Amino acid sequence: MSTDPRVPPRDELVLRYLLERRAAEDPDKVFAIFDGGPVWTRGELLRQVRQTAVALESIGVRQHDKVVCWLPNGSDVLRFWFAINYLGAVFVPINTAYRGGVLSHVLSNSDAEIIIGEAGLLPRLAEIEARGRIRLAVQVGGDRRLDIDGLQVIPAEELTAVQGEPSDLPHPVEPWHTQAILYTSGTTGPSKGVLSSYMQAWAAFGPETMPIMTAEDRFLINMPTFHVGGSTLLYAMLINGGSVAVVDRFSSERFWGQIRDSQSTMVFLLGVMANFVDRRPPADHDADNPLTKVFMAPLLDDVASFSKRFGVDVYTIYNMTELSAPIISGPNPTRRGTCGKARPGVEIRLVDDADCEVPVGGVGEIIVRTDAPWALNHGYFHMPEATAEAWRNGWFHTGDAAWKDAEGNYYFVDRLKDSIRRRGENISSMEVEAEIRAYPHVREAAVVAVAGEISEDEVMAVIAPDPGVTIDPVDLIRFLQPRMAYYMVPRYIRFVEQLPKTPTAKIQKASLREVGVTSDTWDREAAGIKIAR
Repeated sequence: MSTDPRVPPRDELVLRYLLERRAAEDPDKVFAIFDGGPVWTRGELLRQVRQTAVALESIGVRQHDKVVCWLPNGSDVLRFWFAINYLGAVFVPINTAYRGGVLSHVLSNSDAEIIIGEAGLLPRLAEIEARGRIRLAVQVGGDRRLDIDGLQVIPAEELTAVQGEPSDLPHPVEPWHTQAILYTSGTTGPSKGVLSSYMQAWAAFGPETMPIMTAEDRFLINMPTFHVGGSTLLYAMLINGGSVAVVDRFSSERFWGQIRDSQSTMVFLLGVMANFVDRRPPADHDADNPLTKVFMAPLLDDVASFSKRFGVDVYTIYNMTELSAPIISGPNPTRRGTCGKARPGVEIRLVDDADCEVPVGGVGEIIVRTDAPWALNHGYFHMPEATAEAWRNGWFHTGDAAWKDAEGNYYFVDRLKDSIRRRGENISSMEVEAEIRAYPHVREAAVVAVAGEISEDEVMAVIAPDPGVTIDPVDLIRFLQPRMAYYMVPRYIRFVEQLPKTPTAKIQKASLREVGVTSDTWDREAAGIKIAR
């Protein structure tokens, strides 16, 4: 057990001991509501987890083993996840969209011998040659046992009959032990497995970092558990003594119904989610809802209107799978584009290519370290070179560019690899995308650099309109001109039905840059529209 005062006791953050403490405190308090499914109190959750842990032991799961979970949101993923951690094993959730090469890569990289998968997904294992060390699959759902060459398959229903008590662990589970391996998108290379400790989860959304998450709150989990926005926020509510409502996915049409039906008080709106919610037709009862706090990243342009319309306080954060929410705002920030200030316990620098700090107002890469041990990721699994590159000079390098004002507010600019330079100016693709999304009937937009006739970049916007809508590019340019600097206005506009995405729903800008200007791309200058200083 640690004597470092910066590391909490086991029963404040390590699942096995934390879950037992919460159930002992108030076994009848609801912890999880599942959309169209059961309601679990803390006592029922502990019962489900202990029985599932016994079942996993019966098929060979031991402390420190890696176990892959390939499941959609629901009660099954929660009980298997918590049972894996209850045994001191490592939870390895993988994206339900994985197949082919990326599926083969993450299975091989994970070192797992057991995969727990939904019946509709497991047949994809037969489509790949390399499965790493996977020897056994637990089949969740389905009306018959699957036959997958080279794998033993056990229906999950058979495991529910396993009786007994979980074994005592050979060693206590400690705050610095690996709780999960979470795979990043791999936009420029193979997906990397981020090693995340219990301490990292506590540092990100525990009571010292996030006092606004209380025991009275219920968080709507509308992001998958293979995404840090789903898993970490769900676990945070166990840490903070609150509860969760778990739905299968985000839906702008069902959003307010889910909030009201589940009596959720908190939610996280990532990327375009906030836009979708904000664009729903106004109604007299918009503010008549139980929601009180919304995490939003990035912020909408008009936070005040969103806050007033829906009767909520809006917060924003800067975070990624490898971090622990190092930058957080107060309620309803008024500075456009901010992601907040550095929270206590973290150090942040903005640096150039040589890791030298840039002046206030200058754009640099965000690098982070914490005063508490294990409060950030502890590397990429089986990728020592990538780990060393990210952790050079004792700081974690995020690959994100930002600037800071004199009051200590940070402003995200772009992923470094997505930056655009035109007319001697650096352009944030995110800022251009935000203005394009403000145009009516733009569902999604991605802005990338393409080669110009001279030696600099030209700005290209790839836009997915609302279904059945045709957008006039000339009208869009006229809309954008008064909203941005002249050098930011896109020269090229291409319309597509869908933007290419990674398995974690991030836009694949690398593929858009590779495709570049196509025959159906509209060229502003060819249309005779030139924009001068």
